[in-house]
Amino acid sequence: MNPSWRKPFGMLLILALISAWAVLVVTITGRYAMHPLAEGLVYIVAGLAWLWLFPMRRLLRWIELGRWRD
Repeated sequence: MNPSWRKPFGMLLILALISAWAVLVVTITGRYAMHPLAEGLVYIVAGLAWLWLFPMRRLLRWIELGRWRD
């Protein structure tokens, strides 16, 4: 059985996407002076948007099964 190249590539892709998303959110929130609680709320909403709006589930499915959809 040959090891799949999708797992290491997918892991690096996930790390790159999370890093890019974090830099984007910090850059956007850094431009505005907000109360610390409001800023925390923005980070929570942005984190949930990352999990729900972006195709993390499909990416993980592709890593495991080699296909994007059911």
